[in-house]
Amino acid sequence: MTVGADGRRVAFLRSSGPQDPVASLWVLDVATAAESLVAPGPVSAYATDRDARVAAFAREGRVFRADLVRGAVTEVATDETAEDPRPDPLGVSIGYVSHGSGSPSLRVVGPDGDRLLAGEPGNAWREHGGTIGWGVADETARRLGRDRGWWWAPDGTRILAARTAATTSLHLLDLDFGWVDVHWDRETYPHVVSVRWEDGGGPLITVLRRLQQHGLVLAVDPRTGETQVHAELADPRWVEPVPGTPRHLPDGRVLVGGELAHDGFDARCLFADGSLLTPPGLYVRRVVGTAPRPGSPSPDLIVEGTDGDPATQAVFRVRTSLGSGGAEARDATGAPGWHRAVTGGDVLVLDDVVWRGETRVAALGDLSAPLPYAPAPALERVTDRRLPAAVLYPTAFVGGNKIPVLVTLGDGPGHQQVVNDPAAWQERQWWADAGFAVVSIDGRGTPGVAPSFEKVVHRRLVDVSLADQVDALLALQGKHPDLDLGTVAVRGRGAGGWLAAMAVLRRPDVFHRGAARNPIVDWHDEPVVVAERYLGDHRDSADIYEKHALRDAGSHPALLLIGVPSRPSATADEELAFLRGR
Repeated sequence: MTVGADGRRVAFLRSSGPQDPVASLWVLDVATAAESLVAPGPVSAYATDRDARVAAFAREGRVFRADLVRGAVTEVATDETAEDPRPDPLGVSIGYVSHGSGSPSLRVVGPDGDRLLAGEPGNAWREHGGTIGWGVADETARRLGRDRGWWWAPDGTRILAARTAATTSLHLLDLDFGWVDVHWDRETYPHVVSVRWEDGGGPLITVLRRLQQHGLVLAVDPRTGETQVHAELADPRWVEPVPGTPRHLPDGRVLVGGELAHDGFDARCLFADGSLLTPPGLYVRRVVGTAPRPGSPSPDLIVEGTDGDPATQAVFRVRTSLGSGGAEARDATGAPGWHRAVTGGDVLVLDDVVWRGETRVAALGDLSAPLPYAPAPALERVTDRRLPAAVLYPTAFVGGNKIPVLVTLGDGPGHQQVVNDPAAWQERQWWADAGFAVVSIDGRGTPGVAPSFEKVVHRRLVDVSLADQVDALLALQGKHPDLDLGTVAVRGRGAGGWLAAMAVLRRPDVFHRGAARNPIVDWHDEPVVVAERYLGDHRDSADIYEKHALRDAGSHPALLLIGVPSRPSATADEELAFLRGR
């Protein structure tokens, strides 16, 4: 979903109904609250200009330009197959990435035709090998949350592009083929975590050291490529930048996401030029944008975050002008749940409801089928660590009868399971109706509570994670006496699959059977940026990596490994039969 900066249009993708998996491009006219189909599908992704007057999307390598005002769609002739097309902020030219030369290159098509802006076929032999790519995010960047590799200047005359080979560099490219390099200590800070060039002023970038314990927020001079340190980020475990930051505020200040860990505070916060904008109790998950504040020349920040209950996500309006009352955040959503937002101009979209100021404009048409289940998990906070946990019973369960337990670990550490969102419990209700009390526990290492809660697992992931699962499970029995802890199964995928296997291997007294889909077997095989976040530098932590490796797990009779060479696949029914002990 995209809201134009002038607040006149909301563009979004939607299929024709619950049986149609193909999305089409639609637009809502905010003035009339009328929806219009602009481009029949398939449209898997799109990008717009600043005011959402023009959209671009790719289909089978061909570029299409959609006029969101008149509803017309035309194909744009390109010299090579395209992906990631994006109009410039004024809607004149369209940039795109091509693999026509064998490696990613960056091209621009516009009034002057289709031109190669940057590209280098072949390998980066000067940088110890590897394909050279322009305009794409490498695996390390994606793991750190950056999925883009190029950005238009606000006036549409230049592009800031990433060049990836053995290392990542940034370059300012003029459309007349001039360029300057962006200068920073790339050897010390090799990870480019975020790039933003949308809010006036020059580009803002965040770079991290390899071990992610120190980072810099840099302001880039768009004329020379020189950088100036605006803020430092540091943590002895790892730095976790806030999505949506850094960014320029309308008054010129720079908004930075950080953590407050002194004077009794343990918070994930926002700062503007060093001044705290958010209350310490608010756990900031993402900065969405800004919206006008009634009666004030300074806008509000629109922020997705959690205030107290980690199972919920609300949308907050955060005051950017600090008054006598200090930091202020107002919940704009009301009912508890898992809420999301998009903003542009004076328009705010909360979930699927479009608001202009205090006026409700419309709700976007929802053509999806009702969810198949109506789960009612019992949400709890257990142990002295107040671990978020939940118990989900079969639909027709009658209390007073012991029931086997299935502990779900989902995607493992770093991913929340205990959330107030019915859609998140659909698969787990299926497992519950198969005869289990499904238990989900967000142990330490999970976001949403506090930075210290999330990062205490550093270099001791397996010990902390298993201790929390065991302690919470025992504590839940006091509140849910029907849980049969004599019959406990566990399942997960990825890092969660690794933890499920570790649970059966290390704590067979508690976890009696387990299923692990695509588990991590050896952390040395994981991307370095992920492994070192949790286990530290692999060069001086051989004992830690060995302790976290799965050894001889494939031969364990109570453990089913799925997605490994010895057992590449298994259906859900086969997994269910194994967890039942059949």
